[in-house]
Amino acid sequence: MDRLSGKVALITGASAGIGRATAKLFAAEGAKLVVGARRQAELDSLVTDIAAGGGEAVALAGDVRSEDYAKALVALAVERYGRLDIAFNNAGILGEAGPSTGVSENGFAEALTVNLTASFLGAKHQIGEMVRHGAGSVIFTSTFVGYSFAFPGVAAYAASKSGLIGLTQALAAEFGPQGIRVNAILPGAVDTDMYREMNDTPDKTTFITNLHALKRVATPEELARSVLYLASDDSSFVTGTASLVDGGASITRS
Repeated sequence: MDRLSGKVALITGASAGIGRATAKLFAAEGAKLVVGARRQAELDSLVTDIAAGGGEAVALAGDVRSEDYAKALVALAVERYGRLDIAFNNAGILGEAGPSTGVSENGFAEALTVNLTASFLGAKHQIGEMVRHGAGSVIFTSTFVGYSFAFPGVAAYAASKSGLIGLTQALAAEFGPQGIRVNAILPGAVDTDMYREMNDTPDKTTFITNLHALKRVATPEELARSVLYLASDDSSFVTGTASLVDGGASITRS
């Protein structure tokens, strides 16, 4: 079933992990894609994979911290496909970790810039285009960290990602009357490069796995299916939500 047939979608952080899996799923569901990330080679391979599956995508590498890049991604969608219907602002970093008393001002600011400010700048221009057509779906990747669960040593990551929930609610209220839906997913642990960076020993991976009611971590493809729901008309009456996709981590105490 082509749940995104005729739709044009923009995805940042598309070179790996959740973003890459979502791009492939969106293409399989009929969307035309604009994919962005820093690494051109990985984006090119994604476009090749999508084309091999019968889909259509175009890539533009750049730095999400740049408002010019946010504008360029939207402009590319309009130039190539004539419109923009869906935006998945997924790019993010762990940021400077360690005891908070030792985190530098620059390190904290970088996490805020990449995870929060860049998402705002992306949405600013994405929504600006969507309102021209009277509809659209904007999705952010937040996290359960700092929302339903806390870890020591990741204050910058938790603060910047939690800020996306407030941004989601504000944009949903502001642009709902114009047909724009805005939601955030809050993943639990997902088997990505960032997850492996944070959990680089057997003891750490066992601990994280056991936090989840399902006693495992997610695959990027599982998260992609939740993003698909929020992008599609299946969620036509869903906006302003912080949607936990956490394998039961929020309710597990054993």
